[in-house]
Amino acid sequence: MTIEIKTLTLGIAATNCYIVGDTESGQALVIDPVDEAGLILEIAQAAGWTIELILATHGHFDHVLASKPLKDITGAPFYIHSSDLFFLSGLPQQGMMFIGRPFPEAAVPDRLLGDTTEIIELGAIKLETIYTPGHAPGHVSFYLRQQQIVFSGDCLFSGSIGRTDLPGADYDTLMRTILDRLLPLGDDVRVLPGHMQPTTLGVERRTNPYILEYTAHAPRDHRR
Repeated sequence: MTIEIKTLTLGIAATNCYIVGDTESGQALVIDPVDEAGLILEIAQAAGWTIELILATHGHFDHVLASKPLKDITGAPFYIHSSDLFFLSGLPQQGMMFIGRPFPEAAVPDRLLGDTTEIIELGAIKLETIYTPGHAPGHVSFYLRQQQIVFSGDCLFSGSIGRTDLPGADYDTLMRTILDRLLPLGDDVRVLPGHMQPTTLGVERRTNPYILEYTAHAPRDHRR
């Protein structure tokens, strides 16, 4: 069993799109269809993979712009958390806010994820959903437990955290999410974030200035 991950940094916000492939079955899924659906498909096909599932960590424009064209091309179902549906329906308006013209419509979700942990399996790929709100109310991280990899979306970055000045965001919620739901996965877990370079939970626990500042003033049970 071999799981391979390809990273594409795409779009106006330099967002990371991940293609996760099972090299034995040739099945693949996409985490955060950022932009350029044709390129995402081309990279998957060059590896000999068929895209059979599309996942979004949350509904901000820079994580879902290619959701509809990629779904239309591949026929793959699209999953997102129920609390971020309003971002999807408002995708054209997000365009007016950020670039002064409407974005195209997002894909209609085929399945809505919830707050509790779910298992998503595709071939040898086995992802656990982790509800990680704070940056967005319906933010979800995806955990490959056997490979010790978490796709953190815009929850946690190398040396930083997701923005909390956007609609539906909340700083305290985000920090509690990181402390209670991500860091307990273990220091060796590799973090593949929505922006910037990979890191590990151990590095972030020890050096991330937001985590250090928050835990210094947090209740005793949050001081690691």
